Amino acid sequence: QVQLVESGGGLVQAGDSLRLSCAASGRTFSNYVMGWFRQAPGKEREFVCAINWSGGVTYCADSVKGRFTISKDNAKNTVYLQMNSLKPEDTAVYYCAAVLSLSIPTTARYYDSWGQGTQVTVSS
Repeated sequence: QVQLVESGGGLVQAGDSLRLSCAASGRTFSNYVMGWFRQAPGKEREFVCAINWSGGVTYCADSVKGRFTISKDNAKNTVYLQMNSLKPEDTAVYYCAAVLSLSIPTTARYYDSWGQGTQVTVSS
């Protein structure tokens, strides 16, 4: 497993942008698939975006496609989630996750390392 620490959350207005960061340590970061999930109050944790080990393949949920971008800097052991055109419905705790995998899982239970989460609140 790797240790993950998210940062970059905050309170913004609708239409604003935020960039979340997730710093990893403990294992060879470049081997891992990295994912972002989010969980709003009273709702299940849902998939946002994920990126493969090399950073060459990404996948995002339809609800954020075209607005969110995931990227990975293996030299810095960091994965980013650039969030543009934020909407109130994007309000949630955002979690970074990691797994050793040849595919890109979109289900939370397949990830075995998790960060503590960072709050994103979008006001209307």
